[in-house]
Amino acid sequence: MIPGKYRSVSGRAANNVNCGLHLVIQTSSLSDKNKVEFKLNRETPSFPGRLLQHDLERNYSSRQGDHISLVSSSMPSFPVLQRSSEEKTLYSDRLTLERQKLTVCPIIDGEEHLRLLNFQHNFITRIQNISNLQRLIFLDLYDNQIEEISGLSTLKSLRVLLLGKNRIKKISNLENLKNLDVLDLHGNQITKIENVNHLCDLRVLNLARNLLSHVDNLNGLDSLTELNLRHNQITFVRDVDNLPCLQRLFLSFNNITSFESVSCLAESTSLSDITFDGNPIAQESWYKHTVLQNMMQLRQLDMKRITEEERRVASVVAKKEEEKKRESHKQSLLKEKKRLTINNVARKWDLQQRVANIASTQGRKDSESPPQESCQLEGGNISAFPEEAGSLDAGLSSALQGLSVTETHLVEIDGETLSLYGSGALECLDRNWSVQTAGMVTTVSFTFIEFDEIVQVLPKLKMKFPNSLHLKFRETNLVMLQQFNALAQLRRVDQLTIDPQGNPVVNFTLWKYYVLFRLSHFSMQKINGTEVTQNDMIMAERLFGILAHVASSELPQYRMISILGDARKKQFRYLLESKGKKPGVICEETSDSKRFLGENTNRATLNYTTREFYHEKLEEIKDKKKFCRLYVEDLVKEATAINMKNEALQKLWPQMFIELVRDAVIEIRSKDSYMKLCLQQITDQK
Repeated sequence: MIPGKYRSVSGRAANNVNCGLHLVIQTSSLSDKNKVEFKLNRETPSFPGRLLQHDLERNYSSRQGDHISLVSSSMPSFPVLQRSSEEKTLYSDRLTLERQKLTVCPIIDGEEHLRLLNFQHNFITRIQNISNLQRLIFLDLYDNQIEEISGLSTLKSLRVLLLGKNRIKKISNLENLKNLDVLDLHGNQITKIENVNHLCDLRVLNLARNLLSHVDNLNGLDSLTELNLRHNQITFVRDVDNLPCLQRLFLSFNNITSFESVSCLAESTSLSDITFDGNPIAQESWYKHTVLQNMMQLRQLDMKRITEEERRVASVVAKKEEEKKRESHKQSLLKEKKRLTINNVARKWDLQQRVANIASTQGRKDSESPPQESCQLEGGNISAFPEEAGSLDAGLSSALQGLSVTETHLVEIDGETLSLYGSGALECLDRNWSVQTAGMVTTVSFTFIEFDEIVQVLPKLKMKFPNSLHLKFRETNLVMLQQFNALAQLRRVDQLTIDPQGNPVVNFTLWKYYVLFRLSHFSMQKINGTEVTQNDMIMAERLFGILAHVASSELPQYRMISILGDARKKQFRYLLESKGKKPGVICEETSDSKRFLGENTNRATLNYTTREFYHEKLEEIKDKKKFCRLYVEDLVKEATAINMKNEALQKLWPQMFIELVRDAVIEIRSKDSYMKLCLQQITDQK
């Protein structure tokens, strides 16, 4: 039986240390039962989370105090400790000086055999006068005013060092304490973990209630089993996975906001107990599931035992979270790929426009120099011009070659919008789109595609995506009003958006009215996001109705029939036949039909011409100009020759006339001879 009550030294640290160290001092008033027991237990406590306890008998300090006196020494300011012989005999290996209002460590002579020394709850500012206690294994300086760790270099046998609740700012001067088993530095002002890598036997390290902002520099602590870092300012943790024996880690009440900042914990195979309560991360809904999924070996989390059901639920939730992350990562990759592809398509488009500008500039120069024109017309297409090839610098050529090996088009369906980037994207219209997907598309957007190429796939667009009502054009080289004529072949268009970028046609003031006139059969609702009003339709008819009527009236019948559809061809022929059968008598119904047909016919004459056809016409016009120029040159040469001959005749005619008269007079001088000659000529002719 142990008399009196016990107190726990570690109780002052609010459960800060747990190392299985168990020190018991046992005394008895009976002389035959005087007994001292000192145990250092390295085994793991019998229950998880057991606190570091140093069970010291409460009466021990009071009884010691009765036989201890402090007297003045020859050294100024340092008292000398004196104990009675009876006290030394009873407590030869331990000394308690707690709550003695000490400001310095007293001189302790003749006590070299001491193994336990207790200075807690004093006002000591510096560790000194204990260098002679080389057998000391337990030193308690809790709750003092120490600012620096010093004076311990000779205590090579020290196993337990308790310096909690002091004013220490830096871990230092522990180089010779290689046998330390417990180091308690809680409640100080330490900002960095350092100078502990050599403590290979250290099992418990308590740094709670300091000013730490991060955890690292823990390499070398191969025996550490418990690390207490509660109540700091920690935001991330490193090197914990390099502690092979670490079992308990306390990180409560810090500033950890994400699992990534403590990801090294997932690599630890020895951790069994951990706490995160009081951190922002602990407030997240995924907190517990994520921790359990990444640290399967845990037995306790936030001082609560983990059940198999919690592990199972955590595994399910973690799998779902992992799927979400993979999907999110996949979406991020797709977005980045989309961005890179669009940038690549934009660069290629820009290069093509630069090449086209060079070609058009060269074409204008060619038209101004006839001798070169004939050679260039024989050369074939634009890319065959030697001048154009010389105009492209090396950088532009290499860029074109580099783009050829990367993705140059993109097809994307986002909700109800089908977006096509680059001319290669037009091939997607040949795919076997599902009825559901194709039916959902109501908006089709074209970007970085020549409008003339888009026109070629409009019939496919009408068939593949029958519900497409809104067309968008951006960077499509819409440069002429007549290009809008191509949209008439679609089934229906409710909205039209022409981006000013890359479409110079929007610079024309009346382009919207032309669209409304030419595509009036669509009853369009919006153009570039602006509602179409009845006044807009009336203005469009006024501006372009007469022009279209003039164009259609000057067109031959065979040409008119060729541009009309089959149904309208029959109507047109019927009107012509009825007009021939009943001249001057046309019923009102026929007149209305003719008026209706005339409106559509007028618009139909405003047909679309492809750029290739336009260039062919230009080439044909150039050939005709060349032929006409040569023909006129020949006529001029012939007329010049005739004029020169006429002028020469005018000069020679007087002399020629005189000679003719003279010859005639000579011939008829002898009338008989002349008559015979004439008769002879007549006879010869017969």
